[in-house]
Amino acid sequence: MKAKILKEALNSQEILVAPGASCALYARLIELVGFKVVYATGAGMANMQFGFPDIGLVSMNEMLENTKRINDATNLPVIADIDNGYGNALNVYRTAKEFSKNKIAAIQIEDQQLPKRCGHFDGKKLISQDEMCAKIKACKDALEYDTLIIARTDAIAVNGFDDAINRANAYLESGADILFIEAPTSIEQMASLPKLVKAYHIANMVEGGKTPILSNDELQKMGFNIVLYANATLKAAIKGMNDLLNHLKTTGRTDNAEHLMISMKERNRICEFDKWMDIENKFKG
Repeated sequence: MKAKILKEALNSQEILVAPGASCALYARLIELVGFKVVYATGAGMANMQFGFPDIGLVSMNEMLENTKRINDATNLPVIADIDNGYGNALNVYRTAKEFSKNKIAAIQIEDQQLPKRCGHFDGKKLISQDEMCAKIKACKDALEYDTLIIARTDAIAVNGFDDAINRANAYLESGADILFIEAPTSIEQMASLPKLVKAYHIANMVEGGKTPILSNDELQKMGFNIVLYANATLKAAIKGMNDLLNHLKTTGRTDNAEHLMISMKERNRICEFDKWMDIENKFKG
């Protein structure tokens, strides 16, 4: 059902804005604010759940477990970041099967070698185009549900723009449903992507990254279908927590820090306290 919702949304005229969720609570907030899709961010999970940088230190099972929690916490379709599939085509086959049978709307796989890197870090290395095409075919063959496949290439930073376009076309032919050509470095490159490869396209807005930050309207006019704000939510949350902790350390109290926190009532609303109390009362002995 969620994959169908995502497919229908892709065919609308409005760009899909996908804020990043690194935990279930973030997914709930994204839905409550009114967005239509959640991005289960690999970098965010590495940062938040483990305190690791985004350099391939999180395993498939760890990522799957947290993505399941995110998916369970929201009615929205979830796009899952599965890095490079955690190995070769055989590993990719199992990864795609596990995420698909948990009814994740879309899985995103990239063409990096291990150890992988955030798309806006230096030092990335790529597998061959042929190997990545084989991984996409393995994904397609393994699906137990109508999960969409997002093929990401990091070739712009490694081999240049032309190779990225060649790879994107090959990945599309191999069965990818959506393309994610990561880290274009100019507005001209960004604008040319949807023209050079006829497909659904993802733009990734990374504050402080390699790609110019454009508005959602500008990206939509260029022809992008989805825009990721993968870790803006996490960075904002970290800043908010730092502000509160510094206030507590300085003043020794929190009753004068309401402006830095949501209320208890709002916290209960987000976590559906009343719903769970209704269930408890329904089944009281």
